[in-house]
Amino acid sequence: MSGSYIAQQLINGLSLGSVYALIAVGYSIVYGILRLINFAHGDILMIGVYVTLFLMIQVHLPLPVACLLAMASAALIGMFIERLAYRPLRKASEEATLITSLAVSILIENLGIMTVTAQPRAFNIPAFFSQGIQVGPVQFTTMNLVIVGTTAVILLVLVAFTTRTKLGVAMRACADNLTAANLVGININVIVAASFALGSALATVAGVMLAGQYGRIDPLMGFVPGLKAFVAAVLGGIGSLPGAALGGIVLGSAEILLVGLLPPAFSPYRDAFVFIILILVLLVKPNGLLGSTERRKG
Repeated sequence: MSGSYIAQQLINGLSLGSVYALIAVGYSIVYGILRLINFAHGDILMIGVYVTLFLMIQVHLPLPVACLLAMASAALIGMFIERLAYRPLRKASEEATLITSLAVSILIENLGIMTVTAQPRAFNIPAFFSQGIQVGPVQFTTMNLVIVGTTAVILLVLVAFTTRTKLGVAMRACADNLTAANLVGININVIVAASFALGSALATVAGVMLAGQYGRIDPLMGFVPGLKAFVAAVLGGIGSLPGAALGGIVLGSAEILLVGLLPPAFSPYRDAFVFIILILVLLVKPNGLLGSTERRKG
C-alpha cells in the first residue's frame, strides 16, 4: 500500500474529524456546565442545515449568509429547548435528564419527517467548493480545505472567547464550580442559555459542511454524526474543549484509515469501528485523552 494512498486517507480523515470536532465541542460546552448529555444536539444540526437550504433556495441568499442566519436560528432553537425541556429538570437526576434529551431528539426527528418528509434532498453548493486540487499524488477538494480551515479558525476563536471575554470566563467558572459561580453573582440561567446557543450554532456549521461534502440531507442526518461526536467528546475527555476537538480529529482519522486500510468487506462496519475505538481507549484512559481526574465542585 503506497504512501500516497495513506496520505490521501489522512486528508479525508482530517476533513471528517474536523466536522466531528465542532459537534463534539458543542456537546462538551453543555456537559461541562450542566453534566447533561444532550442527545438532541445532532438534531439541531439537522434543523440548521434545513434552514440554510431554505434560505438558499427560497430567499436566494448566498451560502455564507444563509449559514450565518441558520446559526442564529439554531441558537434560538437551542435556547428554547433548554428553557422548555431541560431547565425544569436542572435539579433532577442524571437519568431523568438523559431520558429527556432522548425524548427531545426523537420528537425533533419525527417533527422533521412530518414537516419536510423523510425523502432525502439534494444540498447543492457552488461549483467552487467542488473544485479538485492536486498536490503531488494527493488530491482533495476546495470543500476539504474550507472544512479544515473553518474548523481551525472557529477553535481559535473559541479559545480567545473562553479566556478573554466575561461570558467565556463565566462559562469556565460555571464548569468548574456551579455553586460558587452562583454565589459570586453569575447568572446561571444566562450562562446555560448561552452554552446551548453556542453549541447549536457550532452544530449548524458542522452540519452545513457535512451536507456540502456529501451533497444530500434528510431529517435523520444528525443522528449518527451526533452519536459519533459524543464518542469523540468522551474519547478526548468530555467537558474538555481541547479534548473534544482532539477526540474529533482522532476519531475521524481513525474511522477513515480503518475503512481505507482494511478489505472492502469491512466497509459496512465503519460505524462499529467507532465504538470499538471508544472501548479500547477508555480501557486504557477512562477519563479520555485530555480528561481530568478531578471531580467538579458544587
